Amino acid sequence: MGLSRKTLDRPSSPTPNPNSQGMTEAQLKAAEQQVLAEIVRLTQKHELKGTEGGWKEFLNVYDKEMGDRVSDPSKKSKNVLVAFLKTFSSQNARELFSKVLRCHQNRSLVKQFSEAGVNDESPVQRLVRQTLEHPLYPIEYSFPSCDEGWVVTKLSQRPKNMASTAMLAIDCEMVLCEDGTDACVKVCVVDRNLEVKLNKLVNPGKAISDYRTAITGVSAEDLVGIECSLVDVQKIMKKLLSHGTILAGHALSNDLDALKFDYARIIDTSYIFKYAEDSIQKRPSLTTLCQRVLDYQLRKEGAPHNCLDDATAVMKLVLAVVDHGASLEIPYVPDEVFRSETEMLLVHRIPSTVTIDELNGTIPGIFTVEMKQSRKIGGKYSAFAIFKTVEDANEAFGKLKGTVEKDSQGRKQKVITFQLKTGDVISLCVRQVLSDETTAQASAKKRAGETMMAAKPKKLREEEVVGKNTVVVDPSNDHLKEMERLKRELNEKDLKLRGRCEEHFKEIEVLKEALSNKDLEISSLRDTLKTRKEKLKVLKKTIKSNA
Repeated sequence: MGLSRKTLDRPSSPTPNPNSQGMTEAQLKAAEQQVLAEIVRLTQKHELKGTEGGWKEFLNVYDKEMGDRVSDPSKKSKNVLVAFLKTFSSQNARELFSKVLRCHQNRSLVKQFSEAGVNDESPVQRLVRQTLEHPLYPIEYSFPSCDEGWVVTKLSQRPKNMASTAMLAIDCEMVLCEDGTDACVKVCVVDRNLEVKLNKLVNPGKAISDYRTAITGVSAEDLVGIECSLVDVQKIMKKLLSHGTILAGHALSNDLDALKFDYARIIDTSYIFKYAEDSIQKRPSLTTLCQRVLDYQLRKEGAPHNCLDDATAVMKLVLAVVDHGASLEIPYVPDEVFRSETEMLLVHRIPSTVTIDELNGTIPGIFTVEMKQSRKIGGKYSAFAIFKTVEDANEAFGKLKGTVEKDSQGRKQKVITFQLKTGDVISLCVRQVLSDETTAQASAKKRAGETMMAAKPKKLREEEVVGKNTVVVDPSNDHLKEMERLKRELNEKDLKLRGRCEEHFKEIEVLKEALSNKDLEISSLRDTLKTRKEKLKVLKKTIKSNA
């Protein structure tokens, strides 16, 4: 028997207590159609059933003419979606729905606040808005927030919290687990004053197949005895962000995904900074931003990442814009970009079960592997194989044995198949980062520059007699002298810069020593205080017994 309109307008179960975490009937009716459609899809994904069964079963009862022939939730009216969701009476289902609604409300709240104050917004809030408006935001920040273990923070609607300019910067390091998932093993958070608010190793609680030590700097020995769990970190993060604090990070979606933490008031430095030339679509790395904006080297080439250094660098970048008006456009240096791109191969569609170490056996030549800064899609990830020279990269690509095909943008790539130590046979794709034409142009430009610097200037046979000596006049001498002068100036500046760096390093060492002495002094004072407390306790007992 079909459901009557009267039945549909009445709650199919008692309205949840307002203090519970469930989704109330009033919230259901107030939700937007697209949000309701997403919740319905969620019931399909989790195979949830209400009092009238699953989504398609409900349609067959609710609409006997059409039934489930048109089952796409986005093509159904809001009334139909609400009617279906009202058939769920279990608290677990309603809590799941409430989580989706909270996530959308948080993002909608941030967006509305940003748009409302666009004319008089603070510099910090402007960066939040620019992050939300980035075209990749809806894709990269679309988390599976309703999955088990995820936390969706509830943003306060108080104007004071929404207008807060308090900031934290975060960075995480991830390892590959045996189940093919990434897990956070280290997290660091600093505040606006660059004071450390969180710096912890995290026990993933499951078997790890690849520690990625060359990147993370974390080994198996480091995690021995570590009891801090992901849940512990989530609780700390909720407390740190409880008053509308803005969270900043570079490619922050990777960190939030690793923490299973959905938060809306964010600044992503990989979004807000860009190359000055519109034709350069590549996002600047954190290392590049430190060089261009902050004028310092984040880490030595080949050195592992340092969580605390990266979080500090992010905060410095944001403050450079907010407090000092630094430009969001980064100068484009062709030679450096060509060097970084022509000397690497992109390895993609890598199954999650394949470790970075195992990639070394799939591609010929000597290279280092660096994971691409993006979340895994469909259980697969991407990485860069970085060679010493362009020729090494080209030679390796040429030696690869595999099927040649073109990717979605028409770029040539090779699909290679190989066997893992476990016996599993897997396949992945390898392609050059730049097109053949662009690579050839870059190589030619590099060779031309090297030739120009190495070649001797061509002599023109024009002679002048000066006294008894015959001097060959070379019109290019002026240019050579100018080049030598510029070289000397560059060397002088380089020496001065190195001198300043050494002075800074010495100053840092002095400060470190002073800090160490202070720690010892504080430790000594604590011991003294403890001793005096014990003496006072004994004295009190003596006085009490004498009385």
